[in-house]
Amino acid sequence: MSQEKRGWKDRFTSWSAFFTNKRTVKSARVTYSVVWNLLLLFLIIIVIGAGFAGGAGAGYFASLVKDEPVRSYDKMKKEIYNYEETSNLFFSDNVYLGKLRTDLYREEVELKDISQHLINAVIATEDEYFYEHDGVVPKAIMRALFQEVTNSANSSGGSTLTQQLIKNQILTNEVSFERKAKEILLALRLERFFEKEEILEAYLNVATFGRDASGNNIAGVQAAARGIFGVDVKDLTLPQAAFIAGLPQSPFGYTPFSSDQGKLKENLEPGLSRMKTVLERMHTGGFITEEEYNQASAYDITKDFLKEADSGNTIEEYPYLTMEIEKRAKDILAKILAEQAGYEPEDYDNDKDLRAEFNALADRNMRQSGYNIHTTINKEIYDRMQEVAKNFQLYGSNKTIQQRNPETGKMENVTLPVELGAILIENKTGKIISFVGGRDFKREQVNHATFAKRPNGSTMKPLLVYAPAMELGKLHPGSVLPDVEVYLNGPGKPWPNNYDRSYSGLTSARYALTRSYNVPAVVAYKNIVNQRPTTFLEKMGFTSLEKDDHTNLSASLGSIAGVTVEENVNAYGTFANGGKFIDAYMIDKITDKDGNVIFEHKSEPVDVFSPQTAYLTVDMMRDVITRGTATSLNNRLKFSSDWAGKTGTGHNYYDSWFVATNPNVSFGVWNGYDVNLSLERSYKGVSYGMRNIYLWADLMNAAYDVDPKLVDPDQRFEMPGGIVRRSYCSVSGLLPSKACSDAGLVQSDLFIAKYAPTKVDDSLSASRFVRVGDKRYFALDSTPGEFVETGGVTIDPSYMESLIGHKIKNPSQLVPGKEAWSNILVASSKLNENGRTPSPLKISASGKTIKWSSHGDNDVVGYRIYNNGKKVASIKSGSSLSYSAGNGSFHVTAVDIAGKESAPSNMVKIGEEKPKEKEAEKPKQENKPKAEDTPKPADGEKPPEETPDDPEDES
Repeated sequence: MSQEKRGWKDRFTSWSAFFTNKRTVKSARVTYSVVWNLLLLFLIIIVIGAGFAGGAGAGYFASLVKDEPVRSYDKMKKEIYNYEETSNLFFSDNVYLGKLRTDLYREEVELKDISQHLINAVIATEDEYFYEHDGVVPKAIMRALFQEVTNSANSSGGSTLTQQLIKNQILTNEVSFERKAKEILLALRLERFFEKEEILEAYLNVATFGRDASGNNIAGVQAAARGIFGVDVKDLTLPQAAFIAGLPQSPFGYTPFSSDQGKLKENLEPGLSRMKTVLERMHTGGFITEEEYNQASAYDITKDFLKEADSGNTIEEYPYLTMEIEKRAKDILAKILAEQAGYEPEDYDNDKDLRAEFNALADRNMRQSGYNIHTTINKEIYDRMQEVAKNFQLYGSNKTIQQRNPETGKMENVTLPVELGAILIENKTGKIISFVGGRDFKREQVNHATFAKRPNGSTMKPLLVYAPAMELGKLHPGSVLPDVEVYLNGPGKPWPNNYDRSYSGLTSARYALTRSYNVPAVVAYKNIVNQRPTTFLEKMGFTSLEKDDHTNLSASLGSIAGVTVEENVNAYGTFANGGKFIDAYMIDKITDKDGNVIFEHKSEPVDVFSPQTAYLTVDMMRDVITRGTATSLNNRLKFSSDWAGKTGTGHNYYDSWFVATNPNVSFGVWNGYDVNLSLERSYKGVSYGMRNIYLWADLMNAAYDVDPKLVDPDQRFEMPGGIVRRSYCSVSGLLPSKACSDAGLVQSDLFIAKYAPTKVDDSLSASRFVRVGDKRYFALDSTPGEFVETGGVTIDPSYMESLIGHKIKNPSQLVPGKEAWSNILVASSKLNENGRTPSPLKISASGKTIKWSSHGDNDVVGYRIYNNGKKVASIKSGSSLSYSAGNGSFHVTAVDIAGKESAPSNMVKIGEEKPKEKEAEKPKQENKPKAEDTPKPADGEKPPEETPDDPEDES
């Protein structure tokens, strides 16, 4: 044995002895026992910890999904296969309009009709384990959870196709652990109920794919294939399929089209790069060969993109109408859903958050349930009206203004055309037959007929002034109102003013409305405003009144926060309906896909005015058309029916209105700019008001051509009982007095019988008045006759002043400039006697002229001149305060309206000191004032000639 082998043997023997040594064996056993026990303890801790963590995790998961209801198979099937089928829209009489405007255009397709390339591309890209998992992939969920907790880049999602389907169709896109937990639970449940093919088909019909060539948002592979490439989904090539399959990860990042009418984006690289990623995953997954991969990757897909496409919805052809139907239908469905959820109508109306919630639900419901929405719009009339509005030549000039661009913040020049809003409503039903929302929807998406609010000018007068005042018994068509300079905004500038800045004097309410005078309307309104006449507006559907509108006198002229054309025209239908307001509507009925009625409109009339008030208002507005501000209508209409209407002009000519009603329909038109710019007073030789009336007539003629019986009924407005015709005095509106009859101022008109006047006019006085300065006052029985003037009839302005609320600055304005009023005078008011005898005057002489100043008492009506104690003349207060005297000793007294005479003034002597002067004055003594120059004090004698008024001597 070699020495080396011997060494190994010795070492082995030594090691064996060590391991077989009892002490060593004992130590090994102790060490083993300790290590094993430690390992066992560690394993127990891990198991317990895992159990605890699992239990805690399970508990947390359970807490997240505790409120999630257990969905049945039928319920899940309904929700999963609800592909948001867009509702159908109809004109009246079941005439098809088209599909509801939608933000997500979709076409349903079955799995068997989908290209296998696309199916493979979607699975390879979105869910490579689709055919293997049971709804979720735990590894992917843990990876996604880790990325979420660590905030690392999310290179791969954790959602399967099943989970994505749950998120799109049942849950929301909310990012939260609760939503994710519910998604997992429902995905597992869905996989138990449905086959893989069913889940895949549903996913391919609901996934979003960006925009199509018309700029519409699209969902579902069929809509994507047609909207991007113009082919059916079954005919997609491999590159096309790969491009579409790549879109769901970032639909609007990868889509080739912009929102600007579907124009191609300048940068298509993101979508093209994504397509190559899809092809790579298909190749890696074994769905395509190397050769197919290379060919498809090299293919120029951009040449397959559509250049243009049909929009697929009604927004292009009927933009204003489609949006209006959508808005109204959504509001109806929101209220129904809120009611079904247990909320009262008051809760919905008063809680904006609740309204927002149910409006969102209604919007989704409306686009998912495939409703049939039937409207009241007559297609032919609507189409014809749009054509008339497009071709009308008298709107006026465009105006250019500077506006701030909201995106850049810079001021830019903006050109604004004259806009219009018009609406036609059937009175008895409230059906909106037609409307014109504006001239160009692409320029301005505001519906000027149903949404834009503008002050309604003088079209407010029948609604807020004349009809309410008649209903309250404060006014009649024959009521007399002052059209004079007034100061209803306080001292300073006169307000209100008439549109022509002139005044017509005393006028009837009927004529004031016919000529659209502002002053009488505001005066009438002032006397009922404390009875809150705006409640009549609220009953007639005015929804935008602000707090100040209830108290401001300017509301009577239409200066309010604003009203839509629809609201304004709808209110006029109240007069045609005998005082009952019937709210206008456009949505007639909504049914589901099976024909079940979800909603059907029912009119609920509201009592606003009595039939008598309604008829009298109509009768007054007839005059507006026959002899008032709308007479130009008569030569423009193709037909003649019983129309009653009112024109209106906004402040600074910002708005022009004409609204009219007949027994069947009410129709109104507004013209103006989108901002406060004045309309041209004249354009092509036609005034702003006449241009609007011409447009009104052209639109109504178009409706007449389609349906003459609707807009031109045979019947006229019928006068109800309770109305009488009475004579009245055109000075006060009261029953005629003898003085009124003698003056030829008696007129007649219609009155509500219970409010007809019973008092006889007392505002006229036959030819007895006194003059103080340039004013006239009624004389008293005790007023000395020498100071009383007679002739014609005198009007007492005090009644009109009580209506106005202040003294009339120029009472002569009360007298209209008409021949019948030529002998009518105005007494400023009754001159009140102060009860004391006037104090003595102080007089002076200059040559032959005696002078004195006006007496300090306001009730002094004249002065007597005495020569040597004998009265030689009487001077009225309204005359020059001087007297051309002869020789003698003179004094003067003051006389008040009651006949009280002051003590004599100081004495002045004229012409007696120097005989020579007397000799010289003899001829003049012989030419002493004659009887006609110096009247005697006896009544009936002619008063002396008076010198011209001297302003400095006026009291």
